[in-house]
Amino acid sequence: MKWIEVDHRHGFRKDVLAYVSTMALVRARGRQWFICLRELQHCSAINCKCQAMLLLWPSSAACCRGDLLSLCQRWVENCRRADLEDKTPDQLNKHYRLCAKHFETSMICRSSPYRTVLRDNAVPTIFDLTSHLNNPHSRHRKRIKELSEDEIRTLKQQKIDEAFEREQATQELNESNAQNTVSEEGGEEQEEEATPLTLEERENKDYLKSLFEILILMGKQNIPLDGHNADELPEGIFASDNFQALLECRINAGDEVLRKRFEMTAVNLEYCSKTQQKQMLEICESCIREETLREVRDSHFFSIVTDEVVDIAGEEHLPVLVRFVDDSHNLREEFIGFLPYEADPDILAVKFHTTITEKWGLNMEYCRGQAYIVSSGFASKMKVVATRLLEKYPQAVYTLCSSCALNIWLAKSVPVVGVSAALGTIEEVCCLFRQSPQLLEELDNTISVLFQNNKEKSNELKEICRSQWTGRHDTFEVLVDLIQALVLCLDAINSDSSVRWNNFIAGRAFVLSSAITDFDFIVTIVILKNALSFTRAFGRNLQGQTSDVFFAASSLTAVLHSLNEVVENIDVYHEFWFEEATNLAAKLDVQIKLPGKFRRAQQGNLDSEITSENYYKEILSIPTLEHIIQELKDIFSEQHLKALKCLSLVPSVMGQLKFNTSEEHHADMYKNDLPNPDTLSAELHCWRIKWKHRGKDIELPSTIYEALHLPDIKFFPNVYALLKVLSILPVMKVENEKYEVGRKRLKAYLKNTLTEQRSSNLALLNINFDIKHDLDLMVDTYIKLYPDKVEFQEDFIPSNNSEVTKDA
Repeated sequence: MKWIEVDHRHGFRKDVLAYVSTMALVRARGRQWFICLRELQHCSAINCKCQAMLLLWPSSAACCRGDLLSLCQRWVENCRRADLEDKTPDQLNKHYRLCAKHFETSMICRSSPYRTVLRDNAVPTIFDLTSHLNNPHSRHRKRIKELSEDEIRTLKQQKIDEAFEREQATQELNESNAQNTVSEEGGEEQEEEATPLTLEERENKDYLKSLFEILILMGKQNIPLDGHNADELPEGIFASDNFQALLECRINAGDEVLRKRFEMTAVNLEYCSKTQQKQMLEICESCIREETLREVRDSHFFSIVTDEVVDIAGEEHLPVLVRFVDDSHNLREEFIGFLPYEADPDILAVKFHTTITEKWGLNMEYCRGQAYIVSSGFASKMKVVATRLLEKYPQAVYTLCSSCALNIWLAKSVPVVGVSAALGTIEEVCCLFRQSPQLLEELDNTISVLFQNNKEKSNELKEICRSQWTGRHDTFEVLVDLIQALVLCLDAINSDSSVRWNNFIAGRAFVLSSAITDFDFIVTIVILKNALSFTRAFGRNLQGQTSDVFFAASSLTAVLHSLNEVVENIDVYHEFWFEEATNLAAKLDVQIKLPGKFRRAQQGNLDSEITSENYYKEILSIPTLEHIIQELKDIFSEQHLKALKCLSLVPSVMGQLKFNTSEEHHADMYKNDLPNPDTLSAELHCWRIKWKHRGKDIELPSTIYEALHLPDIKFFPNVYALLKVLSILPVMKVENEKYEVGRKRLKAYLKNTLTEQRSSNLALLNINFDIKHDLDLMVDTYIKLYPDKVEFQEDFIPSNNSEVTKDA
């Protein structure tokens, strides 16, 4: 056996690096390290992109000691990499290519936020040749199986075929008349035999891989595809778009594949057409999404949540998120893509269902919840979508989403134009003051002067103004308290003679001041404040602890009874509400009058003697109250309430009920989701006894999250299954905030990206930047989908900077 000596203080010899493979064996002799060349015959370290093959490692006997640090940390220590000592093992694996495929399968955690990370006690199979003996799950195996080249090629071909089928399904959605033909051809498709690549094919693959790497970089860094607009440039001046500029930068940095392809091409020609960029981005999007959806399918049950409609390159889209419990029992909410919005609710419902089931491959039979956070005016259409899905999938319960306060959700869904306009004005006022610290400071000064006799109230309002106060349960109470300060501050900004504010801010201040000093706005927010006061405590409990949600469900009857009583005595209640609105208007020196549009419509009608009070009662108070009552009944249906009653499974709720619970009567709706439904009653009895007779030093788990992470939870399979299904209901909040990053990253992307530069494809890459991607799979999928476009050496077209890929 031949050994090559390497000094561990200076790393590897350069003539060794090209030969180190995944089966490298290292052993120690004193202070020198030796590499055995007998096994260095598979793939090079460079091709594998795995620094685990380059690490310096002590004898294999040391690998078996469980008290040692993780592999990645020992690699850092042995290589004397001081710059990496503070990195965690999973960061080293993710960012420094410590390749997961070289580790024992049981040592790989595939459900973390990093998607694929190493466990703390992970040991590489290439150095620990006895790992199969120490692993109880593999004790009876004779050896760790090594895949042959043919087996690796076959597995990769299967992944390519799956990606190809998904992309074909996408094309079928746009070509409905070809669906039958495609389905027939799918049955005749046979797996192609793997054949060695020719030099030309390999060069084409390397070329496509470079293009995909550039697109992925642009997505992760949120770089728009287009650069300068043609209108911005003088005539005859050429400027590359961002994609081509990065491509040229890569060529200049030494990418030989790209250099050979474009060395004879004129600089004012476009290297990669917009159509090809769009096709490649769609494949990137599909592959990235599939990584998340694979985990969703593994967990079986999930819920669908949509956020507010957003504008992407001039078109309205619905952001879609999915909730599920991963293999580590963590509730996660991940962004999976945008759905083009349709004005017709029935068409939207069909496309929504088709996209989720056919394009994205989710089985809606496993959907256990649906929630839609929408802007004002869109609520009725999304309710049609929810109704259509409930007709097909009765267990996909229509609920409120935990990320939205109940009162805000109810206000946004009120079908009154004045309410929608008022909510829009409130958002614009909040956005204006969040533009700069100087504006907030100006508002603070105004509040201090206005509430100089009430310091406590002044400090409270100042603190609220620095938060997202438009999403609070008591938003309208806060607004009524703040409205005088807002008007005075906006007027001061607009009339400031010291030129402290630019024309845009001064102009917006004038417009917003005029909007909130309109009597229609004032009476709207006062009525909303009073009508929603009956649901404020109820909604706050829904966003509280698990026990709060459980008892809130029981209090719904009392809330509905109070609202119905208000409707029955609306004349009395509305009189008090209107008086409050008139007093507030008088304080702001606002004239009390009917809306101008109503007065104009009544011109010439001598019989019309309607008063302002009666007008707002009929047009605002009654419709608002009736809508609130109906919405509460819809989102807290009998099925939803039965599900929330099952929250008594959580031990802390059991304790508050003195362990006198009867969950089996409410769990019928999930009977088919249980592994052993016949033993449910006995298992629930054991579950109650376990916590009733616990030790004095044992605390009762207070959330589903804590219950799912109990060491012995799988000894109660039915309870375990029920808790998992309950946790994915949209009304339940995500206990661990680090698993709710999908929505936060979506908000950040929309905030940091101009509307005209937004891209549904690049957005998914940016929001899910930490999901692993397989470049080889992307390249092979592209070649299979577009075989006629692989040979495009001569397919260069003149660059047109004005061309915009709105659908990209």
